[in-house]
Amino acid sequence: MFNVRVYGILLGHNQEVLVADELIRGKYYTKFPGGGLEFGEGTRECLRREFKEEMDLDVRVGDHIYTTDFFQLSAFREGEQIISIYYHVHALEPIKAPLRDTPFHFDEQQMELYRKTGEIETFRFIEPGNFSPESVTLPIDKVVAGMVEKLIR
Repeated sequence: MFNVRVYGILLGHNQEVLVADELIRGKYYTKFPGGGLEFGEGTRECLRREFKEEMDLDVRVGDHIYTTDFFQLSAFREGEQIISIYYHVHALEPIKAPLRDTPFHFDEQQMELYRKTGEIETFRFIEPGNFSPESVTLPIDKVVAGMVEKLIR
């Protein structure tokens, strides 16, 4: 079974990198914004939908950056192989979603949602001098973070 994921690399005006901090079933993850491809949609359409759902943000999907070229077992679903596709993304409007200054800074409303669903997320920018593959949690994201690190420095 394959699970196709699509992620966006959004850079701020000073080359800051947007990341999502997520709490999923008791575990903390920092990753690039994005999510799962749904049946009937293309990868770019998926990414636009994910940014709209997660951040209420309209984006333009730019150049393709990377597609997984090695085997990666899902961290969340046994027996699934992950294929992740990464694109540059450009915000078409100012970001409305709250941006945090510290990792995993969830407010009470988010924690209430977590108690109901077992999942929450928040977003923040990481300054270029502080961004590296160690800034993200998942193995494929670490590969892409290395590419992004070279781009922003």
